[in-house]
Amino acid sequence: MAGKDRKKQLARQRYERQQQRMQAEAARTRRLKIIGSVAGVAVIAVGGTAAMVLTKDDKDDKPATPAKAAGAQCAYKPAKAEDAPKGLGTPPVKPARTGMVQATVKTSEGDIVMELDGAKAPCTVNSIVFLAQKNYFDNTPCHRLTSGSLNVLQCGDPKGTGMGGPGYQFANENTEGAKYTKGTLAMANSGPDTNGSQFFMVYADSQLQPGYSVFGKITKGIDVLEKIGKAGSNPPGEGKPKKKVTIQDVAIAGQ
Repeated sequence: MAGKDRKKQLARQRYERQQQRMQAEAARTRRLKIIGSVAGVAVIAVGGTAAMVLTKDDKDDKPATPAKAAGAQCAYKPAKAEDAPKGLGTPPVKPARTGMVQATVKTSEGDIVMELDGAKAPCTVNSIVFLAQKNYFDNTPCHRLTSGSLNVLQCGDPKGTGMGGPGYQFANENTEGAKYTKGTLAMANSGPDTNGSQFFMVYADSQLQPGYSVFGKITKGIDVLEKIGKAGSNPPGEGKPKKKVTIQDVAIAGQ
């Protein structure tokens, strides 16, 4: 009987360890979740900081339909966002760029040159080009810096609160098997198919579950990001960059 009791005890301990690992992984995933624009938001206080949760609306709970291939039509659904610009409109339904698009992001810390992949992420690139042409990103802050297992600089919210957006959202693209290695460009979101205007630039290899649309890569200026990352954030690990970063302009080649 003593042997059977010992086996039961060991089995129970193994089960408890498994549950602890699962809970830890779930907590880690929540910590790493990139906050982006949302269909509806509620602000709650967590340890003195603002956090955002997605609030569902039964009347508007259908996800946007992703474009399966270049040339497919894109769906840009209305979405509530903090101080969304009035009269901005939405990108054209059919992407104008279906190949590589070069973009230069001029920041207060230096230029960052990007290649946007219009073949793998046509609707995302279509939106970025549209917003750049509307001067949406001009004179906007990069509001979030993370370090550790997730090393990104997040930008694209004109108000710098992490809750802003263009007033529309669209589906995820190019997420299957996505790797968020140094130089990757990806969209921030608050859940599947809630992409807006916020995006992040990876300045060092990061551990992040696929779920954030990869739409290109940085070809020049990674040193600018590394300098910003090295300066850290307030609070440390995740917060506003200590080195204030402002996007002055986003120039699209050939526009």
